[in-house]
Amino acid sequence: MEKSKRLFIKSKRSFRRRLPPIQSGDRIDYRNMSLISRFISEQGKILSRRVNRLTLKQQRSITIAIKQARILSLLPFLNNEKQFERGESTTRTTGLRTRKK
Repeated sequence: MEKSKRLFIKSKRSFRRRLPPIQSGDRIDYRNMSLISRFISEQGKILSRRVNRLTLKQQRSITIAIKQARILSLLPFLNNEKQFERGESTTRTTGLRTRKK
């Protein structure tokens, strides 16, 4: 075979097919926290469909379930831990003036 024709031949690699993240028996519901928490990032954002490897229908129902769980305060809207690590530096006393009597 010529070199130019060899470039267009597909390689015969075997790809391992990934298992779908949601099995047929799993119910997508706002109460199923173990399932929902897999599709949320560390910051509390909903992961995209490309990252989750979900179908469009599954992604829509996961998004609705996450939003319902947030509204019912089962999940936080934000997961911002830096806010609580400040400690004593949050007090603002440098700009205050005292009155002289």
